This record gives sequence, structure tokens and C-alpha cells, in this order.
Amino acid sequence: MRSVFAVVLPAVMALIPQVASPRAATHDLNFADVIPDAGARSGPESLAWNHDGTRLAYLYDDGDGLALWVLVPGEGSARSRLADEVLDAGIDAFHWSPVNDTLLLESGGDLFLLPAAESRPRRLTRTDAEESSPRFSGDGGRIAFVRDHDLHLLDLSDGEIRPLTRDGEADFRLNGETDWIYWEEIWGRDSTGFWWSPDGQRIAFYQFDETPVETYPLLDTAPHYPVVKRQKYPKAGTANPRVRIGVITLSNGDIKWLETGRNDGSYLARVHWHPDSRSLVVERLNREQDRLDLLTCDARRGRCRTLHTETWPTWVNLGNDFAFLDDGSFVRGSERSGWRRLDLHGPDGRLQRTLTPDGWVMTSLDGLDEERGWAMVTGFRSEEGGARERHVLRVPLGEGHDLETYTEGRGWSSALVAPESGSWVHTWSTADTPTVRTVRGAGMGAGVELPSGPPPAFDPESLPRWEFFAMTDGNGQRLPASLLKPPGFDPERTYPVIMYHYGGPGSQVVADRWGSRGRSIWHKMMAQRGFIVLSVDNPASIFFGKKGEDLQHRRFGEINLAAQKTAVGWLKAQPWVDGSRIGLWGWSGGGANTLYCLFNAPGLWRAGVAGAPVTDWLLYDTIWTERYLDHPDDNAAGYQASSPLTHAAHLEDALLIIHGTADDNVHPQNSLNLVAALVEHEKMFQVALYPGQKHSFRGLSARHFYRRMSEFFQRELGGDDTAAQGSD
Repeated sequence: MRSVFAVVLPAVMALIPQVASPRAATHDLNFADVIPDAGARSGPESLAWNHDGTRLAYLYDDGDGLALWVLVPGEGSARSRLADEVLDAGIDAFHWSPVNDTLLLESGGDLFLLPAAESRPRRLTRTDAEESSPRFSGDGGRIAFVRDHDLHLLDLSDGEIRPLTRDGEADFRLNGETDWIYWEEIWGRDSTGFWWSPDGQRIAFYQFDETPVETYPLLDTAPHYPVVKRQKYPKAGTANPRVRIGVITLSNGDIKWLETGRNDGSYLARVHWHPDSRSLVVERLNREQDRLDLLTCDARRGRCRTLHTETWPTWVNLGNDFAFLDDGSFVRGSERSGWRRLDLHGPDGRLQRTLTPDGWVMTSLDGLDEERGWAMVTGFRSEEGGARERHVLRVPLGEGHDLETYTEGRGWSSALVAPESGSWVHTWSTADTPTVRTVRGAGMGAGVELPSGPPPAFDPESLPRWEFFAMTDGNGQRLPASLLKPPGFDPERTYPVIMYHYGGPGSQVVADRWGSRGRSIWHKMMAQRGFIVLSVDNPASIFFGKKGEDLQHRRFGEINLAAQKTAVGWLKAQPWVDGSRIGLWGWSGGGANTLYCLFNAPGLWRAGVAGAPVTDWLLYDTIWTERYLDHPDDNAAGYQASSPLTHAAHLEDALLIIHGTADDNVHPQNSLNLVAALVEHEKMFQVALYPGQKHSFRGLSARHFYRRMSEFFQRELGGDDTAAQGSD
């Protein structure tokens, strides 16, 4: 969070050419384009700057196999540092040392060290157990990691490894790592659960007691006798794990437990070391999630006091946008204005001023340069449709300076900012232009473009192109929308339509960005096959700020259904739409909303596909569900009305339900319970189960799913029969 950039960078030129290039010959997309074969090459992954921002490392396959590459921006070219095949299990992850260009490698559950001057890694561990979440100390001389649910310390001077905790046990007590619910909902799928003090003398860590949490059985049917994996999973209204934060003094191994308050179900959501290493700030979120306290805690004594409190009538959104300044002042994101903006607080926690100006919304804090008085952030304009794009900005920490925008024109930008050197990786795309990554910085002019992998079998310029606009609902609200039309669109014809949505609080599907292979390419393929494709975001989406998303407090479904009805009305008003042939689909929360729409507006759509849907909100996890719907004991009617299962008897349309049998996020129980209800009500439907697949499908299962959905919509809605015969 304390990355630093050193120089004022010029505004980046707009990346969209002003003169349109000739359209390339049309390529008929197929399912191998939608989901490439396993092992297909792609662009650089796991990009990471070294300690002073002079080198950028990444994993990349240039055609000769996956390798660890290092780019020196000043030289303008990258070299392969280590081939993946050198390690028997390949390179799973890597980490820069904070003091030199040594790299720490994770491979097959073991750790390896690759010093700057050496060409082959040195093995650090060789155990049956996995070493995970390794992190260097500030001086680069030691590495902390988790093994068998305990925190360990490795001294690089002599190779000695010693445990720092000794009571870790699966499904009982976890030290230095997160449990599933914190991993998924608090940390955004990051299992790191410990933090080095800046001076390297102490380590703060999570300890989870999972005994109160009930288990869900996930069945692996592949073995001759199926195997049950039991997952600790707190469902809405049930007990969470008990969590506390300890601080280990490495010189003597003593642990001091922070006095963060009685165990009342609060979430200890974030941990930040003060620059002086004597204290920490813990972000404590109450179980109701409408109060966030910043606690400042003494690392030696464990005593805590409240530094700052933020409340909101519905819920407070967590962010990863907190950073200390050297004097104990800090910056953090807040939505107290109704939009997320960056605030500066004094050492006493008092708000001093808001740094991002009116009209701009921050989505991430990317870098902080206290010496020169700037913060680098990504955000969007709060004006109508502004959230469709993302821009990289530089905002002043002090007064007397103006905001600078580093990106212009349309599209979606993000920044990976290097410490100290002034370099940054600019990632940019549009809905019709694949992702481009460019390293920019001092003395680099237009920058160095990173490789993007082999060109796809198709020219993106030849594909159907997205149109962005807004439609007005019955309340006069302007709803963001995006539209694909088939090639050779003929306004004298009528076309079937596929609508895609998600619909949850603060969500977004209308975006001017190149999505991952899968949904984005599939939509363009279906446009080629004669379908209109439409997406509309509702008034609770990110486009409308915190007050917009609050519209879904204590009740899901209604707000999104109204928006999708508006979209159907708009479609039926177009002379080139066949209003009797409209389909709807979504995944996860979007799958739940697809069911809600079909069940509560029967006959409005002809067909729908619900992928991995939540069908009863009592079956989903505590943190996510209670954030929006509150505790079930306080909102029983809201849970019942929001759950698709409640309305299953109203199904009239064709329905395809998709679920992976190993889904540990939205359990298969959701779809199985829905199937039971539909059978009870004598409703006909289709269902496809994918053995071994989790919440996000991979490989041939993902390809098969898109093929299955294509055939379903082709059969139920029709389309261009000629195009539908294209190669798979």
C-alpha cells in the first residue's frame, strides 16, 4: 500500500485511433474461441515490481514454454529469468525480496530461492505438507510462511525453520491464514493472514477458532467409493468462526493478543502496521456491518482504543484503500458522501480533507508518494454512464494542486504502480479491443508494450461491436445499457434477443472493457448467430453510488426485475426485435436473479439459464448475505420474498439450471432444492450438473456449458440457422 512513484508523468494519449481502420473479414467464432484448449498461451500473468521499482517480473509463455520473465524498463526489453520446467512442479507463484533482486518461488507446495546472480533456484523446504503464503521480512533475511495451519519462520542465514505457533489443526484452529469465509468475503480470495512489522521484529497474525462453524459435505463422485470433503461454511444466521489477532515478538516468541473487544461476532477485517512498528490499526466491522471502527492497538501491551468510526444506515463497504503517512496520518476510502472518495486523516484520526474532487469516484488506491505529495488512484466520473469507464488519476495530498488524469478517451484502465522508480503498468482495453499492457514511466516516452500472447484466430475488428446508451425506466431513471447487433444488421428483419445481467448491490455488467475469454466472446458469437445481445444495469448498480445500492437493503429481486422489465419494454418497442423470443441468463447472483425474474414475471421471457444460482438466501454465507439482507432473525419476510425458491410454482418458461458438484461457494444444495420444488409443482425444466467443477467452470466443462447454453437458446428462441451451423 505504500508504493511510491517518483516523477510527474505526462498525460497518456488516448489509445483509440481517431480514424477508423478498415473492418477485417468476418471470422465465424466457435467454441474453441470462447474457451481455448488447455495450455493455450496467454499474456503475462502475476505481474510484480521489485523493491525499488526498477524491474518488473511476470510469468509468460512466449511459445517455448512458461517462464519467469524480468523487464528492466530502462532497457526496454525483457529476458527470461527461469524456465517453468526447471522446477519439477513448475512455478506456482513468486515474490521479490525487499532488499535485492532475489526471488522467492513457490512450487508444488515447497519454497525455493533464486538469488539475483544465480540461474538455478535453491531449495528451501522439502516436506509433504504445503508451505503457503510466504513473506519476506523487511530486511530480506527471513521468510514467514504457513505450514499445517501454523506460522513458521525460516532464517536464510542458516536455513533454520522454527514454528511460531504450535496449536494449528484443520477445521479447528488456524494460525496465520484465513478461513473460507474471510478468504471469500473479507479478503477477496486472498488467504494471507499475517503481517510483518516494518522493522521486522514482530508479526501480527489471525487466529481462527472454527469449532462453532457447521460443515457442508461436498461429494467427489469420481472414486469407486465417493469421497466426502467437509467444508466449514457459516450460512446466514449461523455461527461464524471466532477470530482474534496476536502479535508475536520474534526475539522471544511471546504472543500478545490484541484487545479488540469482546467476541460479539464482529469481523476483524483489516490490519495495518504503523510506520513506527509500535502499533497497529485494526478495522473492526460489527456483524450488522453498519459500523466500522478503526482501532489503534499497542503491539507490546495489546491495548486498543478507537481512532475513527464510520457508520451508515444500511451497511459499510470494506475497501483496500488505507495507507499510513510517515507521521501517523493516513488516507482511506469512504462513501460518506454517497460516492467512494479518498480522505486524509490526521494522526488522531480526525478527518482533514477529501482528496478526490467532486465528480470523481475512487475504485482503488494504487500508489502513494508522500515525499512529492501525491496519491495515484483509479476511478470514474460520477456523471451519467461514467462508471462504464475507468481512468488512472493523480490526486494531491496537500492543497494548492490540481488533479491530473493520466488516461484519456474511452475504455477501461488500471495501474500497477512501482515503488520509488516512477514506473507503472498501464492496463487498458475496450469492449471491442483486447487488453494492452504498457509500462510507462520517467524517460520512457510512449512506454514499453508488454507481450499479449499469440494473436487469436479471429481479428477483434471483424466481430460485432458493442453500442452503449441509456434507457429511461418508469421513474425517470436513466439505466446504463449495452447492445450487440448481428453482422449485416437489417432493421427490416426481426431478431431474437439474449439478455445478460447480474443485478446485485453495487454490481456492474455494462462496462467498456474486454472481458475474459468466455462470456464476452460467447456473446459476440451469439450475435454472429443471429441474436441481439442486451445488458442493462439497475438503479442499485455501481453507476448510482452508495445511495443507489442501498435500494436493495433487506430485499433482493424487485429493483433488478423492474430494470429488466424496462429493458424488455424497450426491446419490444424496436421494430427489429421479435418480442416473443427474448431469453435471459446470469451466473451466481445473476443466476438467482434470472430465476427471480422468470418466477415473478412469467411469460415475459421465453427462456432463461440460471448458472450456479442461490435459490434460498438462508443457504448462502453469513458475511455477504447479512451485509445486505440483515440477520434472518430480523428480516425473515425479506429472506423469504427475496429467495427464488419461494416463487418456483410460477415457472412458465423454458429453464436450464447449471451447477458444478464441487461448488464450495454456492453449494449444489441450492439447485437440488430448487429441482425438488419444481418437481413438487409439476414444472418442467432442464438441469445440467458438472462433476468436479467449482463456482467458476474451467476447461472442457466451461466449453461444454457454453455449447449447452447455445443449443438451449437456439432451440427455444431460434436465430440465424445458417450461422448456427458454424464450426464448433
